[in-house]
Amino acid sequence: MKYISICVLVLTSLFACKKVGTEGGAGTTDLAPTNLAVTAVINPDNSGNVTFTAAASNAITFDYDFGNGTYQTVASGIVTYRYPSSGTYVVNVIAKSNGGQTISKTTSVIVTVTSSLSWSDEFNVDGAPDGAKWGYDLGAGGWGNNELEYYTNRTDNAYVSNGTLKIVAKKESFGGSNYTSARLTSYNKFSLKYGKLEIRAKLPVSAGTWPAIWTLGSDFSTNTWPACGEMDIMEQTGADKSRVLGTLHYPGHSGGNGDGGSTVVANATSEFHIYAIEWNSSSIKISVDGVVYKTVANSSTLPFNHNFFIILNIAMGGSLGGSIDPNFTTNTMEIDYVRYYQ
Repeated sequence: MKYISICVLVLTSLFACKKVGTEGGAGTTDLAPTNLAVTAVINPDNSGNVTFTAAASNAITFDYDFGNGTYQTVASGIVTYRYPSSGTYVVNVIAKSNGGQTISKTTSVIVTVTSSLSWSDEFNVDGAPDGAKWGYDLGAGGWGNNELEYYTNRTDNAYVSNGTLKIVAKKESFGGSNYTSARLTSYNKFSLKYGKLEIRAKLPVSAGTWPAIWTLGSDFSTNTWPACGEMDIMEQTGADKSRVLGTLHYPGHSGGNGDGGSTVVANATSEFHIYAIEWNSSSIKISVDGVVYKTVANSSTLPFNHNFFIILNIAMGGSLGGSIDPNFTTNTMEIDYVRYYQ
């Protein structure tokens, strides 16, 4: 009986405290985190940088939810996060013990972010487009869009004069196609992640032209479209020259099933307008002349949280260009500037 009593006492002591198994090492007592304190220091330079410091007894990691769909785990409890846009954010911090016990606390931060011009092309030097900023996609076939042009790198189809870039579509026999045009791209020269991209442009008037100002995920060669993501800042159909489209393409929203909207720009072919996209980890907004007409909620599940590059082109015919005016000879899209603010 004495031996049995001793065993009972031993077993009772073993189960008196919660033990950590393989995570904390055999025989290690897991104590729940206590006394969680969180402080936030907002950088006064309006950069969006906020330094958070979390501390708690018995905690080994801290999970941060920055209040905009972004999450991060840090062991030290100290992290600096840069908010991409102004706003009031409710930040939740979870302190975890060695065995997985938790305690949480929230705090609010009011962030002001001012942007500055990070990259631009003002198209002030006559001649071919700046080779340090622009390359070309070349060839025919339209990359699956049934386009009828042959894209070239000739100054016949793309050149700068009098302060604007001209992208010129022409009716001519070239490389087995009946039309030529240009498709400029910043791939491997400049890419962007978040911020605001503005393009001031005047669009072509001829039926059958399909002008586009857009961005494509820089990882497109290894992350096949639409998984790489595509953001169309401006497209104009070949038939309706008084309306422009803004569309996002990603898995589940490819081709004609894009996540987009449209707006009327009655004088799009005779006047310059500012076509823009404002983009961060929580939203993507497409606008004309500062008026937003399409907003999509961004999240970590969408392919819009990595680098993209810029594409400027005029297609002929194809899925959005439609029937080409039989009297078409040539038409131009003029671009006054491309500006990226971050």
